[in-house]
Amino acid sequence: MAGSAFWNDQDKAKGVIAELKSLNTVLKPFEDLVRQADNLAATIELAEEAETDEFDDEVRTGCQQVESDFSAFEFRSMLSGPNDHCNAFITIHAGAGGTEACDWAEMLLRMYLMWAESKRFSTQITDREDGGTAGIQEASIHIKGEYAYGYLRGETGVHRLVRISPYDSASRRHTSFASIDVLPEVDDTIDIVLKDDDLKRDVFRSGGPGGQHQNKTESGVRYTHLPTGVAAESRSERSQHKNDINALATLKAKLIRLEEEKREAEFAKKYDDKGEVSFGNQIRSYVLQPYQIVKDLRTGHEVGNPRAVLDGGLDGFIESYLRMKLAKGTSDLSKA
Repeated sequence: MAGSAFWNDQDKAKGVIAELKSLNTVLKPFEDLVRQADNLAATIELAEEAETDEFDDEVRTGCQQVESDFSAFEFRSMLSGPNDHCNAFITIHAGAGGTEACDWAEMLLRMYLMWAESKRFSTQITDREDGGTAGIQEASIHIKGEYAYGYLRGETGVHRLVRISPYDSASRRHTSFASIDVLPEVDDTIDIVLKDDDLKRDVFRSGGPGGQHQNKTESGVRYTHLPTGVAAESRSERSQHKNDINALATLKAKLIRLEEEKREAEFAKKYDDKGEVSFGNQIRSYVLQPYQIVKDLRTGHEVGNPRAVLDGGLDGFIESYLRMKLAKGTSDLSKA
């Protein structure tokens, strides 16, 4: 980077900078841990020489700090996929269950927005289709933050809710389903070439509660990649131009994810395959009645406080999934 010709090829330079940033997220915390360990060893040596308890508090505090920092370092080192550093797109689809499923989809939308807020990530709802009576039929969120995709990629799959229905006058227990798709936002260092001949572009009226302009003009945009059949759309902006940009970015993200899934085919088939959005295909169950528990069926991780999870408390599920992937030898996709 210090060379005089470094910026002659800007595309290559951006790639090197991105690689350096990725390496530094591991190397710098590691160097800090080494320094902390050296300092702690010196403090322990002084304590042993003093043969008093004057260094006890300092040693105890130092051990706690090193343990905390090492845990954070270990967790970050699991985010080693080629796109883990990217921002993320989450798409939520209501599944089997009618109004119940639409309401459940909106609960999941709120959960991910609250999780992102707890991480101080920025969010934007880029697409939303209301469910009619209640909730949403489909919604997409753009989450911007360091390693957002790495954290969230394990959320892809079918999520199942069991509760007493607020829409059932007989107060019966209902089961609802919604699916989650998580995609990386393609950055400038990833070269995605989309030929015009391979793209079909459609415009449509957005509909919904977006205002008179949004309802009466064709501001919504949908792109379809003809060779793969992959489609992406955006309708949340008043401007067709902005929706065009959002839809194209989402399409690129979907194509990147498609390539990832090909590389992860064996693991995905065993652990990540969503299948039909209905009973028997869920990755996680949220049970509110007759008892309360949230359990991930892939990792076995469970929490007895569903309200905390639905308020954005997903870190335990995220970490258990990453540890499972690490144990299976598939977290470092760049070596695949």
